[in-house]
Amino acid sequence: MRRLGVVVVESDAHNCREVCALLEQANVSATPLHSLEGLLEHLKREPVRTLILDLDTLEVDNNFFRKLKKQIPDLHILCLSSRKHHPGLEEAMGSYIYASLAKPLNPEELFFWLKSIAET
Repeated sequence: MRRLGVVVVESDAHNCREVCALLEQANVSATPLHSLEGLLEHLKREPVRTLILDLDTLEVDNNFFRKLKKQIPDLHILCLSSRKHHPGLEEAMGSYIYASLAKPLNPEELFFWLKSIAET
């Protein structure tokens, strides 16, 4: 089985490194990005099955998720957030985001979702 690859996008470099280190400890290949600039090109150049986005540090909207899923339909999107509700992202939460994980990140919950993705 191919090693699961994940792209982590979070503008806070320290938090991004922590998430990537957690993934690498579990033998999950993690690529850190600190902005959305160039994300689509990166995903097309180096396809992965999972994208982890921090909703607290990145400005995204429904249109962003719609376009991303239209161009890369097999991509599984996991979001991190300290908030339970994101007004304006109802469409994305219901249609494009595979799971939304609470901060601080619970490793067991993250690996549950990654295992689910790996089995699909």
